Amino acid sequence: MNELILRPIGIVRSPWTSLEGMPIQPAGARDAEGQAVLDPQYAQGLADLEGFSHAYLIYHFHGSQGYALTVTPFLDNTPRGLFSTRAPRRPNPIGLSVVRVLGVSGNVLRIAGVDVLDGTPLLDIKPYMPAFDAVPEARAGWAEKSQADVGATRSDDRFAKPRAAD
Repeated sequence: MNELILRPIGIVRSPWTSLEGMPIQPAGARDAEGQAVLDPQYAQGLADLEGFSHAYLIYHFHGSQGYALTVTPFLDNTPRGLFSTRAPRRPNPIGLSVVRVLGVSGNVLRIAGVDVLDGTPLLDIKPYMPAFDAVPEARAGWAEKSQADVGATRSDDRFAKPRAAD
């Protein structure tokens, strides 16, 4: 396989300055406000985004190092296959969050529901489209029984760096 090179288009600003204690998903950060601050050369790309209620942020998990193919996710005590989780320590540490669009000013997208570490490199923004993205019949696999706990669950250091067992 060929190497892929991605370049950030900006950074995410949020109230979360430490991996420990931050929400693990947007559901745990519904009222947390932040910004996607784009490099000025990309500001024109924010045109018309204010017409959408939500957008996807695609970003680099810059606070993570290494990965393991079996992890114990925050919402479970059972080791699970990495690709059945949203753990940040991944072969390609790419994150995805759905945030509420509050407004656009120049090169700044104001957002709410931000569950991303402050200073996170932003790779892309895409509008959330209910007719395309909502899947009412979707299932949550092993997380069915614990997904209601996501709003109260907070991060710890388990995915920040490789642990001795990794």
